[in-house]
Amino acid sequence: MDSGRWEGFPLREGDIVVSTPAKCGTTWTQTICALLIFQTPELPARLDDLTYWLDMLTRSRDDIFAFYEAQRHRRFIKTHTPFDGLPIHDGVTYVAVGRDPRDVAISWDAHSQNVAQEAFDAMLAAGGSPAQEPAGTAPAPAESAYNRFWAWLEDTNVQVGLPSMLHHLSGFWAERERPNVLLLHYDDLKSDLEGQMRFLAGRLGIEVPESRWPDLVRAATFDSMRGRAEALTPVAAMWSDPKRFFNQGVSGQWRDLLDEDDLRRYEDRVAKLAEPDLIDWLHRGPIVPAR
Repeated sequence: MDSGRWEGFPLREGDIVVSTPAKCGTTWTQTICALLIFQTPELPARLDDLTYWLDMLTRSRDDIFAFYEAQRHRRFIKTHTPFDGLPIHDGVTYVAVGRDPRDVAISWDAHSQNVAQEAFDAMLAAGGSPAQEPAGTAPAPAESAYNRFWAWLEDTNVQVGLPSMLHHLSGFWAERERPNVLLLHYDDLKSDLEGQMRFLAGRLGIEVPESRWPDLVRAATFDSMRGRAEALTPVAAMWSDPKRFFNQGVSGQWRDLLDEDDLRRYEDRVAKLAEPDLIDWLHRGPIVPAR
């Protein structure tokens, strides 16, 4: 990923920037945005053909800019760039999603094991900049799920891990009072999907006829999305099994992995990386009521 790809990108009034840390509900939020914009469960194209991942090096910068320039519907743009790396404009809405970092670590482990590495490397070679080196190189994965969990939390030399996740969310947390910044929680989407979709529609200024809501909400459920994995999985060629991209979508799997000593070690780690209010919200609370 290269956040520098945002430089010179011509944003439009009404654009929606979906900016989440990895495995916090990016594709889910993109799908919800698509359902609200097109107002039908039958999207006009694969999700990956409606919204490009702007900062990912699997496509050329010129191709990404041309793709968005040609769009005439309301644009929703995928990125994993944090707030401090984005161009900020009052007429653009920035949507981030938070999730319990322990759940993110478990999800990232399954996600990483599903990468078709040769296909991914070929896409990077075709779309990336050969003069640019990645910010960090991931070590070889540990043999056990337990050790991979701690590697995700404690390695500082990778683009995806606990330090980058909490940096990302800290930026949005600090700006959450802005009228064009929305900070959602993964568990709120799970427990009250319709309420969260209605809340998002209201903040985006999208009016949805009452008769359409049941079908739109049904299309945004985890089971429905998993059943349409071929149409919704981003950069489908880079995954060994597109359905495994939607692995389980559950919270609390870390409880089977960590004991009390592990939890104290975890709490010490997150306390060094983010403020207590943000950590408390990630673990327990909604930031705003759904309405």
